[in-house]
Amino acid sequence: MNDFTVLVLEGAFASSVAATVNILSAARKLAPRLGVPVPSWRMSSVRGGTLALQDGMSVDTERLDDQNGEDGSLWIVPGLGLDSPKAIHQFFAQADTKRAVDAIRLHASAGGGVAASCSGVFVLQAAGLLSGKRATTAWWLAKELQRLVPDCRVDADRMVCADGLVLTAGAAFAQTDLMLHLLRALSGNSLADAVSRALLIDGRQAQASYIVPEVYANGDDLIGRLVARVESALPDPPSVGELAREFCMSERTLARYVKRATGRSPMALLQSVRQRRARTLLESSRMTVEQVASAVGYQDATALRRLMVRVAGASPSRFRPGSTVAIP
Repeated sequence: MNDFTVLVLEGAFASSVAATVNILSAARKLAPRLGVPVPSWRMSSVRGGTLALQDGMSVDTERLDDQNGEDGSLWIVPGLGLDSPKAIHQFFAQADTKRAVDAIRLHASAGGGVAASCSGVFVLQAAGLLSGKRATTAWWLAKELQRLVPDCRVDADRMVCADGLVLTAGAAFAQTDLMLHLLRALSGNSLADAVSRALLIDGRQAQASYIVPEVYANGDDLIGRLVARVESALPDPPSVGELAREFCMSERTLARYVKRATGRSPMALLQSVRQRRARTLLESSRMTVEQVASAVGYQDATALRRLMVRVAGASPSRFRPGSTVAIP
């Protein structure tokens, strides 16, 4: 019996599929040297055979129905490369996608574990598996996921969310973080650490530091102007009240607007802008952490460290060129 079933849908994001296979293959080679369980898997699709991925690539698969006995494997859905609610709606109208959703639902109802990253998370949503769960997805699709599943706790800041037998991960390359998480659960930290070192994969706790507020708001003009106003004012950013007055609205109206456009509060938007500027300075300048803190409006480096750990999942030193971070 396999540990994992990689369920590939036609047109899936090629790099997400490749990362899955590469990480599992590396784990299979390294596990015997470490004396830990060797992962096993199969590549599956609804119809089987050679399946076309994005960008002219393809992968050989088994037909999903061709299996013997009970399937105790954890099913993994790599990212689909869908970049908008419209693309998601069109993809899930296809017959093969509906068959994959039905198969996922049946597997989960039998007690099987499921995992997905990026827009692949919407396969789990369509199967009805996210209700009452905590989940993440590509940050620019988080609002759509929350709309479709109001009682799901969508945490767009997180890279990986595990809630019982349902595991989700952020944007496409969060598939690497998802696979390391699964290897850690299967064979322990030593194998996940060895794979991350062999393939030069850093462990990441959050995708929050990659979020671009303007993109998150789908190009909303007011959000773009708010962000530009805050950026231009650093190191003395305006308060939420000052922003509301400048844009001729009450604080409550501003809060509602920002929440509707980004899913966040105005204060969280302010913090996101400061965090992004701080990260840019840490990565591209020789300024000390204390100087960076001052440049984004903090009186000392402690406040910046707290912000970076909370939002980005790592301390400021993590973003220095050439730094590394251990897999937790």
